[in-house]
Amino acid sequence: MDWPSLLQTIVTWATDTGIRIVTALLILLLGFRTVTVVTRRIEKKLNAGKRSIDKTVSTTLFYAIRIVLKGLIVVCLIGYLGIDTGGITALIASLGVGIGLAVNGALSNLAGGVLLLITRPFRIDDYIEAQGFAGTVENIHVTFTRLRTPDNKVIYVPNGALSTGTIVNYSEKRLRRVDHTFTVGYADDVEQAKSVIAQLVSRHGKVLEDPPPFVRVSEHGEEGVRIVVRVWVASADYWDVYHDLLEQVKAALDEEGIKKPFQQIDVHIQSSDQ
Repeated sequence: MDWPSLLQTIVTWATDTGIRIVTALLILLLGFRTVTVVTRRIEKKLNAGKRSIDKTVSTTLFYAIRIVLKGLIVVCLIGYLGIDTGGITALIASLGVGIGLAVNGALSNLAGGVLLLITRPFRIDDYIEAQGFAGTVENIHVTFTRLRTPDNKVIYVPNGALSTGTIVNYSEKRLRRVDHTFTVGYADDVEQAKSVIAQLVSRHGKVLEDPPPFVRVSEHGEEGVRIVVRVWVASADYWDVYHDLLEQVKAALDEEGIKKPFQQIDVHIQSSDQ
């Protein structure tokens, strides 16, 4: 074996191809880091400005920009190393067709993500209900949306199903209506019960005067007379007022001696002699 020739070959490779590989790796790491830092700073500056863009759009848009720029860096470095990018492009195209057929569901989720960004049925930080789940929207990615439930669970909902299903957005409107139904006995004074509830509602600091509260008899039921209560509140105060009314109306009616009737069954026993 010609050791001097082998050594010369190794030295030649190290000073040419080896240096290229090391340089490419350094550029790759530096380029990825630069893309991440620069795009995040631009995103943060745009969101902090007076004319800040929508958080939902900016988060998804800059995520896609980072992926595209990193992909361009990889392709450029492949060309720098002397590898024919034409063959790689054809291979990627062929793989894309095969992968597209295999991951049809993923492509539908991708299309769903684009559709959600265009139609914008909800935004980040909105509280929504969809696909049998309810929670606060934490992030909208390209293929899925991340929700955080009130008990702090994280749910990943595919965008394909989300974009074609029913979505209930509890945060889109500034006001929400709290609905309750209370039942009083037929022997009780219904007008007094309505007056007690109306006074309690009017004193509640979070119940809005416009639209005005609604307290009326809604039904003559089997157990008693049902009184419906409808009040408007700010969306952020919905649950506070919801539970306040349940607790305070019960206490106020008890104080006035008006009790909630219970369902009763009259049983008549007839003896066989009769």
